[in-house]
Amino acid sequence: MTMIKHESIEKNVSLMIVFTLVAIAIGGLVEIVPLFFIKSTIEPVKGMRAYTPLELKGRDIYIREGCYNCHSQMVRPLRDEAARYGHYSLAAESMYDHPFQWGSKRTGPDLARIGGKYSNHWHLAHMEAPRSVVPESVMPAYPWLRKTDLKYDDIEKRMQVLSMVGVPYTAEQIANAKKDLLDQASATADASGLTKRYGNKVPKDDFDAQSDRVTELDALVAYLQMLGTLVDFSSYQAQTR
Repeated sequence: MTMIKHESIEKNVSLMIVFTLVAIAIGGLVEIVPLFFIKSTIEPVKGMRAYTPLELKGRDIYIREGCYNCHSQMVRPLRDEAARYGHYSLAAESMYDHPFQWGSKRTGPDLARIGGKYSNHWHLAHMEAPRSVVPESVMPAYPWLRKTDLKYDDIEKRMQVLSMVGVPYTAEQIANAKKDLLDQASATADASGLTKRYGNKVPKDDFDAQSDRVTELDALVAYLQMLGTLVDFSSYQAQTR
């Protein structure tokens, strides 16, 4: 009897559509409704902050040059991944990314923990001639980044737009955006204001070894040098629900 009823439903296209839509609706409600009763789906993690103006411009260059096509920024919670790259990625580490850079393909290594792993001079050599530091690399060279002055006239507007979608930039940070950008790209500038607004874990240097100008390479290296450095994993403990 049950088989007969089942067969009658399968042969009736209209009835099959109705039951399919009902099943999808129920499944959707089960997945979506609980989210309205959760304050946040992202576990708050101490140390996370928004990108500095220079890091933000560096991230834009990273995306523009298609770096995400070969490098992911997501260490999965697998033993071999953690052994190679470090602690697995946390959702909070991408909470200010629009869009995030998790990726699904690795021609090159994952970059979620690249910050501080190599010196600024290593990154400079790597961008200008990748095989000079990694002989087996298939990465193309990016020599124009060191020759191209960074355009940052729109940095305040960029930060204002991001604040509208949840990035917690303050009015003070936006007002001082250009100054903070120049201070971070200098080895000698007074960075007390930058540190006050973004914390102590801000990589600051003349990243491209050219003190007379701020280039796209300055921004890109500043971005790479902060990746994975904000969370102190030696004291981090995952929350249990």
